[in-house]
Amino acid sequence: MSKSHRGTARPARPNRSVAPTSSGLAGWRAQHPLLFNLLPVALVLLIIVTLVVIKATGGSASPAASTLAPGVTPAKTATSTGTSALPAGVLAAVTSVSASTLATVDDPSALTAPTRVSGNQAALTASDGKPEIVYIGAEYCPFCAAERWALVEALSRFGTFSGLSATHSSSTDVYPDTATFSFYGSTYTSPYLDFNPVEEETNQPAGNSYATLQTPTAAENSLLTTFDAAPYTSDPGSIPFLDIGNKYVVIGASFSPEILQGLSMSAIARDLDNPSSVVATAIDGTANQITASICAITGNQPASVCNSPTIAAIAQKLGS
Repeated sequence: MSKSHRGTARPARPNRSVAPTSSGLAGWRAQHPLLFNLLPVALVLLIIVTLVVIKATGGSASPAASTLAPGVTPAKTATSTGTSALPAGVLAAVTSVSASTLATVDDPSALTAPTRVSGNQAALTASDGKPEIVYIGAEYCPFCAAERWALVEALSRFGTFSGLSATHSSSTDVYPDTATFSFYGSTYTSPYLDFNPVEEETNQPAGNSYATLQTPTAAENSLLTTFDAAPYTSDPGSIPFLDIGNKYVVIGASFSPEILQGLSMSAIARDLDNPSSVVATAIDGTANQITASICAITGNQPASVCNSPTIAAIAQKLGS
């Protein structure tokens, strides 16, 4: 029998039945020995049917969601894509880091800044004519997990996300279970630009790889061929890949995912407004660099973001 039957009650043996409590029962047993011995079997079947009904109607416990902070009850159970609902308050914390913290963090020298695209590349624009940003990554990727934090923070200065979910990097890759967002199924609206994210694979193992989630279009593959190569990277085909309007590219994480190891999404979010934390230095600093790069493709709009002394100074360093 399979292990799924382990712990199931077994029918009682005839010679170990509980003694009857009345002479009537003893008499019935003597007259109907077969039916009496089948009673335990019937009871076991009744219990099994009851458990199946309870499970089918949602009475079983929700599976654990490793991306949720301890003590937080998920709003929805984990799906086959390896995602779950965002913990309460996380997105609000990421999108409301104070101006004083951002100015204090500024532009840390330890970060890998966006690289300016060489030559006279045509601007990358969406079908609506707005400048376009293309992100290509995967949910299993720990480097993508780290970069998404800064990308969500930076893009939220220009528009609004909806439908973001929580996920984590692979449990068996380097920097395992790095807590992060997933862009899969999300939408982004902005009067200044369009954001087109592609999550190629989940964090769910499938054979020797991971389950496919989204496939880049021919146009997106063309960007990978052009920019996810030398001289922009020494490791062609790396992810995360970020094309900011064909003016800047980010290939690989801007900081090490090691900084986020062992932290829940809620813990990371809480650290973002603490300028003395290594989490804020890495994520806020990267968000500042990405913001300055985006300002270069939006015509420095909105002015409230792009004309701040911190962002203007970083933009000058990047050579916008």
